[in-house]
Parts: sequence; C-alpha cells; structure tokens
Amino acid sequence: MRARLTRDQMAARAAREIHDGMYVNLGIGIPNLIPEYLTGVDVVIHSENGLLGMGPMAPVGEEDPDLVNAAKQAVLVAPGGAICSQAESFAIIRGGHLDMTVLGAFQVSATGDIANWAIPGGKRVPGVGGAMDLVAGTGSVMVTMTHNNRDGSPKVVEECDYPLTGRGCVKTIVTDLAVIRVTTNGLVLEEVAPGFTAVEVQAATGARLMVSPELTEIAI
Repeated sequence: MRARLTRDQMAARAAREIHDGMYVNLGIGIPNLIPEYLTGVDVVIHSENGLLGMGPMAPVGEEDPDLVNAAKQAVLVAPGGAICSQAESFAIIRGGHLDMTVLGAFQVSATGDIANWAIPGGKRVPGVGGAMDLVAGTGSVMVTMTHNNRDGSPKVVEECDYPLTGRGCVKTIVTDLAVIRVTTNGLVLEEVAPGFTAVEVQAATGARLMVSPELTEIAI
C-alpha cells in the first residue's frame, strides 16, 4: 500500500536506531512517541527537564503532575530511574554523557546542519533552549520530521536558510518518506516509504540524494 508514514510509524522506525546500553535524549513531538516502541531494548531515556530513566506515557488515571517530559506530558519513571535538577540534567548533556538525541526540525542541510527553533518571519520562540546544547554535546543526532512543509516545500535542503541550531551534527534523518544518512560524501537514501520510489523521494527533496545499492522499503 502506497502511503507516507504516520507520526507513530516514524517513531517506530526511529526506535530501531536505538540499541541496548544507550543513553538517549528525546525532544518534543515525534521523538516523544519513541518510548512506546522500545520494547525489548535496555536503554536509559533522558529528559532535559530532569529525568534520567524516563518511561512511557502515563496511563489515564496514573498521571503525576510532578513527573512530566520536556513537553509537559505525564510520563512514568522506569525502574532505577532518577530525578535531578535541571542544572544536573544539562551537565549530563554538556558533559558528553548521552549517546544520542532525537529531535524534530524545520530544516536539515546536506552537511547535517539543523534548524529547529525559529522560522524567519514567523512566530518566534523565546530562544533556542536546550536544543543547542543537545546537538553540541551528544554523540549522535537523529532527526524525525515530515519530509515536506504543508506547502510542499522540502525540509531536507542543500543549505539551511532558517536560523541554525547546530552545524554538521545530524547523522540520521527519518521522515514520512525516507530514511537518509548524512555522510562525508553527502546524503544517502537508504529506505523509502512503502510504494514510493527513489525518484519520487528525490523530487520531494531540496538536496541531492545518493541512492544506496541496498535501498529498501521502510518496514512498518
């Protein structure tokens, strides 16, 4: 069946990039859905507001207003999890103790630059927040986002023209159309949404893609 991935399907695909023993930060939006798809994987989820060992969303009726993720959604704490101050939480980030962060984005460039905090001419947020620390202090950055804006314009571009969050930091891009790796030689298209071709994904992308010889469809 030909269809772009849903938000949950993108989260499920992104979850397959996370492996046993990793310490992972999850940003607001699609990344916050990832814990629902980490079954059978022993990982520690970090939330910048002060949770190390974050569990899945809290079931209805079990919400605790003092236990929330970065998006202020009620969550559970995994066995062995810890609560700390935001200062200690950012020391974890800045100290290089996270293996991966998963973020949403407005744009990602062909060289792995990311813009995810402001749109020129649009409503501005108070500041870049913790995203700048995360992309600078984490070993690997993965972006989950829709492939295109509502007007059809691409989010994967040759160069970002939105205010940057970080340069050359993104390693993997998971969209509703594709899985793309950022390499020293450029962007490599590794997987496409069911029913789509590499040619169609390239047409929806604002940067040149190299097609992997092992190109496959995203398993959903």
